[in-house]
Amino acid sequence: MPARGEQVPAPAAAESRSLRERVAESRWRRRIAARRSLDAPYRVGVGLVGGLVVAFGIVTIPLPGPGWLTVIAGLFVLATEFAWAERLLEFTRRHVEGWTAWLGRQPVVVRLAIAALTAAFVYGVMVVTLHVTGVPHWIPGWVPLWH
Repeated sequence: MPARGEQVPAPAAAESRSLRERVAESRWRRRIAARRSLDAPYRVGVGLVGGLVVAFGIVTIPLPGPGWLTVIAGLFVLATEFAWAERLLEFTRRHVEGWTAWLGRQPVVVRLAIAALTAAFVYGVMVVTLHVTGVPHWIPGWVPLWH
């Protein structure tokens, strides 16, 4: 319960703070930031981990699996410390929401066509990847791929 005369922040104001600001206000992050010998290595570590996750995600985008999700997760890690990553994450969020809203307004035939094209693209990338890298030994011989 707030003391007399003390203002309580509005919920909307609390939600409008950026991810970076919310992390910076946490107790553990303030402790790290207070010590210069820890703050710089921490930021470098966040940059390296986030960068590696983003790089792995970019490499896996054309492959079956969560490539874009991995990129977004890496941006999320980077956005905890870097304003540019936070802006890029917000840009990505807006465009994904826009694409989702547009797709939701389309007739079922268009959505099914987009799903079929996406599945065909993923299948094609998988076949080409298996052709270039070789088919693993654990795939049964009756699977119609190159051996």
